[in-house]
Amino acid sequence: MLTLTFETGTVRVGGLDESAVAAAALPGVTWDDRGLVARAPAHRYADLRAELDARDLAYEDRVRPETRLDLSHAYDLRDYQQHALDAWRENGDRGVLELPTGAGKTVVAVAAIAALGVPTLVVVPTVDLLDQWRRELATEFDVPVGQFGGGEQTQEAVTVSTYDSAYLRAEDVGGDFGLVVFDEVHHLGGEGYRDVARLLTAPSRLGLTATFERPDGAHEAVAELVGPKVYDLTVEELAGEHLADYEVRRVEVDLTPEERDRYEEAQGTFVDYLKRSNLSFSSGSDYRKLVMRSGSDPRAREALLAKQRARRIMMNADEKVETLGRLLDRHRDDRVIVFTAHTDLVYRLSERYLLPAITSETGAAERRELLERFRDGTYSRVVTANVLDEGVDVPDANVAVLL
Repeated sequence: MLTLTFETGTVRVGGLDESAVAAAALPGVTWDDRGLVARAPAHRYADLRAELDARDLAYEDRVRPETRLDLSHAYDLRDYQQHALDAWRENGDRGVLELPTGAGKTVVAVAAIAALGVPTLVVVPTVDLLDQWRRELATEFDVPVGQFGGGEQTQEAVTVSTYDSAYLRAEDVGGDFGLVVFDEVHHLGGEGYRDVARLLTAPSRLGLTATFERPDGAHEAVAELVGPKVYDLTVEELAGEHLADYEVRRVEVDLTPEERDRYEEAQGTFVDYLKRSNLSFSSGSDYRKLVMRSGSDPRAREALLAKQRARRIMMNADEKVETLGRLLDRHRDDRVIVFTAHTDLVYRLSERYLLPAITSETGAAERRELLERFRDGTYSRVVTANVLDEGVDVPDANVAVLL
């Protein structure tokens, strides 16, 4: 009889040498270099089971977790949240939900975890989200919740992990979970993080994001490892009833003459290379080509660095700093969050306008304290380098400035 066993990030297929079926006939299965062991990548486990069932082949499954969880939650799902969950279930409990920030993606995930009742791993990109998810799951399910990351390595039937820690632990625990939830799943498109999904056997996979498509086209890899996008809604579709109404105002500023000279010089270097190399940057694949070339072509590397310089000049323009001062004065009675793309600019603005600063360098305890003081009104404004724009619950603010 065939046997399926999880082993160091793979599914080991035993008994093939005594079976009439060939390894090549099974999805992802190959013999190792010495021809002694047949294996499939862990993420092909569900496909492998389906093929064996379709062929009516007897096998012993030593991978699938036997633990069943009796979980319930107190959420009353909104119509669109229920539709999102239904779409995911109808796709075989696989796929990505694309919903805007504030639409309650976590609520849908909690409902999915409760509905399946299997050991679950939730994977998140930051320690802030690690803490947030663990609190949420412990509150809703009233069960111990494990944690990989943030200085802790404890495993429970429901466990939350950072992407980095999941990568480090997957070869050992990748067969222990029936469902994996990837929060901010677009991160999985990064080549280094894809192995997190490849090393897990979990047949059920749920991806959550507000921005599924990546400019480099890597969302195609996400679809392969987690499933296709099965449900989406835009901010405009939810504004007014489920999300706050909002108004976008664009304020244009000019570069100083000195900034303009430096910008045009850097941008000119970049554009000249594109003309010589037949790259148009009309798709993400052209950017990938430039990055790959930069490893061996000095001119490509120079062009890439020049583009980065040009963007930094634009994003950190002096007039943006001055304009922010006028906006803060105009909104002195409002609660304001300022988002920037660069940590250096955060500290520059913090010093100039005496704003509490939150960056990737800010410790978790300090960050919680700053946000709590913003929430209770001690602080009416805060500046951050885009570390609060992804999944983290932040206190109510009625003005956001994106520099």
